[in-house]
Amino acid sequence: MGSLSSIKVSFALAWNAKVWLVSFWLIASLVVIVMLSAQFSGRQPAAVGLDVGISFIRIYMTVLIAMLSQELLSKEFERRYYLYSLSYPISRDSMLLMRIISIYLITLFVLTLSMIVLASIASVVSLRYEQATPVSLGGHLLIVFSFLAVDLAVISAFSGLLAVVSKTPGFVLIGTLGFAILARSYSSVLTLLGGDRIVVDDPERYQEVLSILSYVLPNLGLLDVRQVSLYSDLSFLPGNVLAVLVGPAIYLVLVILLAVWVFKKRRLN
Repeated sequence: MGSLSSIKVSFALAWNAKVWLVSFWLIASLVVIVMLSAQFSGRQPAAVGLDVGISFIRIYMTVLIAMLSQELLSKEFERRYYLYSLSYPISRDSMLLMRIISIYLITLFVLTLSMIVLASIASVVSLRYEQATPVSLGGHLLIVFSFLAVDLAVISAFSGLLAVVSKTPGFVLIGTLGFAILARSYSSVLTLLGGDRIVVDDPERYQEVLSILSYVLPNLGLLDVRQVSLYSDLSFLPGNVLAVLVGPAIYLVLVILLAVWVFKKRRLN
């Protein structure tokens, strides 16, 4: 009962007018951006619109996660809401876990709506122009959605950790965006440096620095499998799907355990 009450409080704090308004404008922006990108594409409007739409979703879902972490965790300490939350018969561990779960569930809900809107627009565009390689908006897009859901779960956990350790809410936004950018792109940069030796003057030094990131960050770039839907081809899935999913899952658990440990050590006064 205590955990159930805690998650109800989490949703009540998160689903305020600001979150509703931001979610509405993000999805409305998605519609405009996808329609415009499809219109400006001369040969494959559905594929271009779907590609741009997925990129935009990955960006604004990260911003939404950071905002939710600010509302549910950072401002929890700033406004001393934790005094009310801990009045329920729950431990600090349960309170923090319910906050992170609430952040992710709301994120997943907005992600589902966004993907439905994106698929609807791409379907309409496909009717106007028949491509040589039509996009797949069924099971293939569901695979893209599933991998993106794992990606956002890791980011939600890391954002929760930042909210626990930070003293200012603004750091959560900056840190979450920085983490998402690095975790999603460092493997692509390593591949680029390995394939093209003239990109920078000393590619070996850059490769050494970026390789260090593989020990502290998950490779979220592998979870971007949009080509599966863009080209209706499952061969674009990573070779070892299980390993690709297990790595972020382990990182997710470790981050949550670290957040719980830090939260237990934090003085609430």
